[in-house]
Amino acid sequence: MIPIFINHIKRIKLGKQIREEATIWKATEFAKLHKKKEGTPTMWGAIIIFVIFLMVIASILFQKLWFTNNSLFNQQETYLTLFTLLTIWALWLIDDYLNAKWIWKTKWISARVKMLWLTFFATLWAFWFYYKLWWNITDINWDFIRWLKNPFWADIKIWIYFIPLFIFVIISASNSVNITDWLDWLAGWLLLFWYSVYTYITFDQWLFLLSTLCMSIVWALVAFLWFNVKPAKLYMWDVWSLALWANLWILAMLTNTIFVVMIIWSIFILETLSVIIQLTSKKLRNWKKIFRIAPFHHHLEAIWRSEENVVFRIWLIWLLTSVIWIIFYILQK
Repeated sequence: MIPIFINHIKRIKLGKQIREEATIWKATEFAKLHKKKEGTPTMWGAIIIFVIFLMVIASILFQKLWFTNNSLFNQQETYLTLFTLLTIWALWLIDDYLNAKWIWKTKWISARVKMLWLTFFATLWAFWFYYKLWWNITDINWDFIRWLKNPFWADIKIWIYFIPLFIFVIISASNSVNITDWLDWLAGWLLLFWYSVYTYITFDQWLFLLSTLCMSIVWALVAFLWFNVKPAKLYMWDVWSLALWANLWILAMLTNTIFVVMIIWSIFILETLSVIIQLTSKKLRNWKKIFRIAPFHHHLEAIWRSEENVVFRIWLIWLLTSVIWIIFYILQK
């Protein structure tokens, strides 16, 4: 099925576009490093969304026919994750198509439209989560209580302030992961680590339907990585990577592991800071740069001239932080 999909994408010319004028601040060195990747088929997200929702529909039919007791379409466990995947996937599907086909003068959806879209749906998710999912415990004033589990000290009670926190986390997470990409194997493997860990965490919390959904994404990522080994024959691109990353933070909210996740998110924080430092330096120091290329993993790539050296080292760091992540999750139980 995947080779057929790759050939179809090649025929309709939906490949990665790497053009110097399309990058921020005329990133000539970045364009040189990745010019050979231009034209590689993208839109792997279309396959993943098809497989996941096909499984959901099949589970609903099996439930109706009395083959199973539950379906993967469940208010308490999967409504929020499925809705997150679908809404963010739809936005970046349009954005990636415009970029691949080089449509309009802007070549993609503006940052303002993306931010409005994310803010709108993150607000809907936050209210749904706060008032509908498990958090119906109230205090003496009949205000909803929301506790955040904290492995370092006492749990934190934040009440209605959870809603703006939820919105901020989803928006910032969805945007920050966009810069930790463009290297073969990198984003796919990191996603695989995360969803494997959350398959365990959701199962441990008796969220079996959510655990099944996480496992289905893991297997979809395995199929993707089979064809993403350098030289990659297929890319995931923003159309699905951002939806998967945003959904991970939804899982963190559903399992109340937001503080534990911050341990593993340190890589993205550092990557985002490197971009901020680079752009600030260019603006204030008359185009002088701190890094060869930002974000930082491209700086390392420019120095070492090898994607493999960068990717393998980030994998090792990610594995170590994943182990720490699991330890702190167990400690906070």
